[in-house]
Amino acid sequence: MKSAVFYGKHDLRVEEAPMPPVGPRDVLIQVKACGVCGTDVHIFDGDQGAAEVTPPTILGHEFAGIVTKVGAEVTSCRPGDRVCIDPNCYCGACEPCRSGAVHYCRNMIGYGTTVNGGFAEYCAVNERQVYLLGENTSFEQGAMAEPVACCLHGLDLCGIRPGHQTVVIGGGMIGLLMVQLARLAGAARVALLEPVEGKREMGKRLGADICIDPVHEDVETALKKAGFTWINTVIECVGRPSTIEQAIEIAGSKAVVMMFGLTKPDETISVKPFEIFRKELELKASYINPCTQRRALDLIDTGRLDVRGMVSEVCGLERLKDVLSSPELRARGKYIISPEK
Repeated sequence: MKSAVFYGKHDLRVEEAPMPPVGPRDVLIQVKACGVCGTDVHIFDGDQGAAEVTPPTILGHEFAGIVTKVGAEVTSCRPGDRVCIDPNCYCGACEPCRSGAVHYCRNMIGYGTTVNGGFAEYCAVNERQVYLLGENTSFEQGAMAEPVACCLHGLDLCGIRPGHQTVVIGGGMIGLLMVQLARLAGAARVALLEPVEGKREMGKRLGADICIDPVHEDVETALKKAGFTWINTVIECVGRPSTIEQAIEIAGSKAVVMMFGLTKPDETISVKPFEIFRKELELKASYINPCTQRRALDLIDTGRLDVRGMVSEVCGLERLKDVLSSPELRARGKYIISPEK
């Protein structure tokens, strides 16, 4: 089968790979759509993502497709079903799993990270990781369920309540999802900080009350003018030290600052402890997507969450290396890989 194999920093090769074996509890999926994630970019650049990757590995953890074969003990799906996957498979037996913190499983299998994933024509996964797509959900939308699930976990940790004021920094796919989710959670005012005009326009269409250009506008003045008198939550979706520091600066008293964007492992931020003390801030981060995949799919299938507009292009495996290599391409929006193209 055709696949994109990661061999090391900036070394990704589209080549033939053996068909994956199908165990008694496994499901073989013909991949129809696989999203390109920021984690894939970190791995491609030689940095650590959410999990360790040992080359050679087929990357890709945001995917959907059609079930073509099931193991002898599989009961939850059958050939022909349209499905997506949660890529993080927990053992259920280690101390974190038995304590309810499954996303810190010490024996976690990560499809597209620790084992082969979805940048290929086929991928076999454990039955537990398979979710049926709703009748209103396309394969491209199904591939977006995993990043939505990650956002839901982060949003849960923010504790947004009806009437709160929320600022989202960064208008990429994750930031645009957070704008919508903050609104669904009951935020009375939602602001988006984003330098790219097209992304600001998209943010406005998806529910932001105000979209601010942080390069050419005074952010605090613009927020106050728009009625942001007490910012309860700031969600940083860029993953840069400067924007994390900005999030801390603009947060109101007793606010939650969610550091959702993934920085490089060795990057640091400058924090004034007195400022944290003075405003009694909560600095939080969010790690992957424990038990939120079903909620993500329901939001997508019911149309409560729009994931279509942020997809820039659906392209073949041969374009994957270009997308991973080019910040300019990724700045246009979300890329979906279809092995059929």
